[in-house]
Formats: sequence, C-alpha cells, structure tokens
Amino acid sequence: MPTVWIAMAAGVLVPSVVAGITSSAALDAITRGAERAAGVDIGYQELAFGVVGVIILGVVGISSEYFTESEESGGGRQITTSLTAVPSRLRFLLAKAATIAIGSALLAVVAVFTTMGVVHVVLGEHAPVLGIEELPRLAGVVCYWVYTSLLAFGVTVLTRHGVIPLAVLIANTSVVTVTYLLTKITLLANYLPDMAGIRMFIRKIADNTVEISPLVGDLVMTAWVMVLLMIAAAVFTRRDA
Repeated sequence: MPTVWIAMAAGVLVPSVVAGITSSAALDAITRGAERAAGVDIGYQELAFGVVGVIILGVVGISSEYFTESEESGGGRQITTSLTAVPSRLRFLLAKAATIAIGSALLAVVAVFTTMGVVHVVLGEHAPVLGIEELPRLAGVVCYWVYTSLLAFGVTVLTRHGVIPLAVLIANTSVVTVTYLLTKITLLANYLPDMAGIRMFIRKIADNTVEISPLVGDLVMTAWVMVLLMIAAAVFTRRDA
C-alpha cells in the first residue's frame, strides 16, 4: 500500500532531519564555547519522534481491512475476503501483528543507522561515542518502536477506524505530549506506556525527577502491550466483521 511507503519514509526522514537540525544547533553552540552542548541523548531524542512512522504502519496495517470500496468495485471490504481465506480470527490477528512488528523492527534499525549517522556527520569529533556499551540503548529504541506500533495496532483493532487513533497517537508523540503533561499532575503517569518505554533509551527527561530503569521501563511497556493485545484479540474474535 502507498501508505506503508509513506510510513517508512516518515520513520527514516523525521528523526534524521530533526537530528540534523539539533546537531547543527549544538555544533554552533560548541563553536561559541559552550560545554557539553551535544547532550548524552542527542540522536536518541530525535528517534523518539520517529515513531510516527511505525504508528502509521500499525494503524494502517489493520484499518485498511475495514476500508469500504467504491460501488463500482462492489462496495466490499478486505476484512470479508481476509476472514474467508483465514477463518481463524486469532491466527489472522497474530499474523497481522507479527508482520507489523517485524516491519517496525526493520524500520527502526534503518532509522537508528541514518539518524546516528547524521549526528556524527554534523558534529564530527564532538559527537557522542557509540561504543559497544551503547548497544542496549540502541536495542531499546528498536523495542520502543515495535511496542509503539503494536499499541497503535491494538487501539485500531478496537476502534475499527484509523483516523482517530492515528490523529491521537501522532499528536501525543509529536505535537502535544499529553502523557508528559500528565506527569506534572500525578507521578503514576510516568508508568503510562510511552513514558515508561522511553526510559529504555532516554537518560534524562526534562523536569522529571522520577527514576525508572531501562529494564523496568521495558517491563512496564511490555505489560501494557500484552494487555491491550489480549483485549483487542478478545473483542475481535467475538464481534461481527
């Protein structure tokens, strides 16, 4: 589908372009004598914005099944054909989720290489060193992207429509981070899926004193994804197509 190519382009270009802008600003600050202008999270923060690509992938991957064709084409929906070909709804849903997860992981790997490459090209010797000790953080990025795509997938299974989850999830990621604002009201908001999951690779969140280890962040986001997917599967297997 054309939308899948758009998702892939967004997933690679968004963090790379933003990384180029922030790295240029950091380099300018360094040349003016600022110390540690390139923070420890440079590149990683930009990759957090790149999840817009996998959000699109997760939403479109299932919402396209419910798209109604034109009257000239019969006015049918893909979901009818899909469930005729694969009568087991659970197997169908698992296949969809696995495909989205694999696609998101591959997209995340490409985005990591391109984004970090831009940071190192722009900053040169001032760029943070990416040694073997950074592998867990980079793996955290991939894990975060995969989980985010599955969250988008699960929400869309429940709504059976792509517009609302797409708008809400993209806005929360790139425009107004509602979950971040909620952390100002209650500390429990730090354990929402995106706020907990981002701790897998972001070391410092502005104006946030709550300490969550990468492992705990991973476990919390895993729990959210598993619960949502189980609810989505239960609903999908019991309602009309």
